[in-house]
Amino acid sequence: MPIKNRLAETHAEITGWRRHLHAHPELDYDVHETAAFVVDRLREFGVDDITTGIGKTGVVAVIKGKTDTKGRVVGLRADMDALPIEEATGLDYASKHPGKMHACGHDGHTSILLGAAQYLAETRNFDGTAVLAFQPAEEGGGGGREMVNDGLIDRWGIQEVYGLHNLPGLPTGQFAIRPGALLAAADEFTVTVTGKGGHAAAPHQAVDPNVAAAHIILGLQSIASRNVDPLASAVVSVCALHSDIDTHNIIPQVTRMTGTVRALDPEVRDFVEARVKEIATGTGQAHQCDVQVDYTIGYPVTINHDAHTEYAAAAARAVAGDVITDFPPIMAAEDFSFMLNACPGAYIMLGNGDGPMVHHPEYQFDDEAIPAGASWFVELVEQRMPAQ
Repeated sequence: MPIKNRLAETHAEITGWRRHLHAHPELDYDVHETAAFVVDRLREFGVDDITTGIGKTGVVAVIKGKTDTKGRVVGLRADMDALPIEEATGLDYASKHPGKMHACGHDGHTSILLGAAQYLAETRNFDGTAVLAFQPAEEGGGGGREMVNDGLIDRWGIQEVYGLHNLPGLPTGQFAIRPGALLAAADEFTVTVTGKGGHAAAPHQAVDPNVAAAHIILGLQSIASRNVDPLASAVVSVCALHSDIDTHNIIPQVTRMTGTVRALDPEVRDFVEARVKEIATGTGQAHQCDVQVDYTIGYPVTINHDAHTEYAAAAARAVAGDVITDFPPIMAAEDFSFMLNACPGAYIMLGNGDGPMVHHPEYQFDDEAIPAGASWFVELVEQRMPAQ
């Protein structure tokens, strides 16, 4: 694997950064220690400019090439936040913060981009400007959206933007990508079913919201199987069900369910939203219950731009040789989608080897993927803005 020699030399150092971040995970926008660690490293590297507080707690670094004859600007992005999960890896550098864990590998992504920053600041073997975005709150907080709204693309004049995500199950250091929809849109819903509470021994004197909720859940499962084109993709999952009581002999007054909708096509996404509302309210009415549906539009579909997908694949080939370019879409979501909606670019998957999937308490980032990921970021900059 033709990893950049300098990145092979700094592999142990970058691994040390990654393990430090792993031991000190932070959630959502509360990534102050992580952002400070990033800023300290960037200052050590001698980057040209550092701006903090973009997208609330994001960090943006600027590295100028040896020349800038064409005014080219390439953006690179990594996410910094962890998940509210109790770690179960038993690692000697496991999370020191109870209930928080880097279970999605964002510690690896941040360290990979720091490694690329160190290399680019040392060599500056490109003609243009590299803008590096270290983003908070990818795990549901919409940090990518907030960074874009704070001017990430316009303020720094980014012309194309790239990001990566590790993927367990793909051999370590292997790259995979596809043009078009790579990751799904993700929306959330809460359905509140209100009936008439009563004694469990006299159900005829009550209106049971649990029965209505059960039928609503079954009805929602028919959307993907019976309403959406079989050649399209949609997921409707009810993930939690709660009533306003917790005992064995009372019919509750109110029951709530929460869930998620995933889709790879904006029209399918809109259709599923409408069907969730129709099925929930109609089924509730049939069971003499009042139903309120609160539907929250979340992350858009992550859509790779065709030309930039090939640019990303070309950089990956330079690093790893073989690249999967027809990788099937994944129904997980990613708020890098907001950046791709604002600017052409592409998102690529980086193999993390065998092991538990992301968002699992035993997930482990494979540090052997670091040189490949950092080399890919560097290759993108050098290929897209070749030195004069």
